[in-house]
Amino acid sequence: MIKSMTGYGKSQREMDGRMFQVEVRSINSKTLDLNLKLPSEFRELEPLFRTRIAAVMQRGKVECVLSVQQLADAAQAAAYHINTAQVERYWEDFHALTTNLLMKKWSGSLPEPAIVFTLPGVVVEDKEEVPTEAFKESILGTLDQAVALADASRQQEGEVLAKDFRMRVELIEDLLAQVEPFEQQRVPNIRQKMEKQLADLNLSVEIDRNRLEQEMIYYLEKLDITEEKVRLRKHCRYFKDTMDAEAAPGRKLGFIAQEMGREINTLGSKANEADIQKLVVRMKDELEKIKEQLANIL
Repeated sequence: MIKSMTGYGKSQREMDGRMFQVEVRSINSKTLDLNLKLPSEFRELEPLFRTRIAAVMQRGKVECVLSVQQLADAAQAAAYHINTAQVERYWEDFHALTTNLLMKKWSGSLPEPAIVFTLPGVVVEDKEEVPTEAFKESILGTLDQAVALADASRQQEGEVLAKDFRMRVELIEDLLAQVEPFEQQRVPNIRQKMEKQLADLNLSVEIDRNRLEQEMIYYLEKLDITEEKVRLRKHCRYFKDTMDAEAAPGRKLGFIAQEMGREINTLGSKANEADIQKLVVRMKDELEKIKEQLANIL
């Protein structure tokens, strides 16, 4: 089964007046490159986040963001108290400041008493302590859902890539089959060309026809492409079998594609025939498109 390394998942849930939201994004990478963004109060969960994400995502550049938001209803219902000690300190500072200003004949108006309630540390929210385990389980459950959704999107894109791979490999096989008619005429053409070149030399010495035939056979054997065709067909079948049989075949398919490229290149270098070279160029084009997409699968 083929999975893409590009995926996205988001999950959220409410607990005790707060909304937990986890977003997971991933793109292709040779290894697992995990970037976590957690609020400082939940930093202790980072090892668990890494373990759970790595178990599913396996490879790719993954970004996971946890955000926590206070719900409006819960905020209205929250209890507060006034930090009277902080109020006294502010008023002492106000008194000292305004006294100095009045001595300098400052004519501005003094601040309203209510302004003190807008200053930091005066109005304090009473937060109820929530069991750590309860919060941890809620957050980790949200994480698992987000990771599962990201993995599902990877699988969905992987199915599209698998169809594309299969289509292109089968096209390479079809192009390879089209080599056959040109190959049948290739050897007689090469032989005829060599004999004509030899005749054009107009040598005065007698040529040993048996030795010439042996040399021609040796030369033509070096140009034989039968082994390359057989190996290329096997690699194409192996590519499709691996794609269907393995859970994360990305690296292995990359190696098989390299072997396919090696046989196609050798076939092209030994072809010595224009029509076969055209087919080889088309095979190379399809293989390059396969390689580009292989960089994005798990």
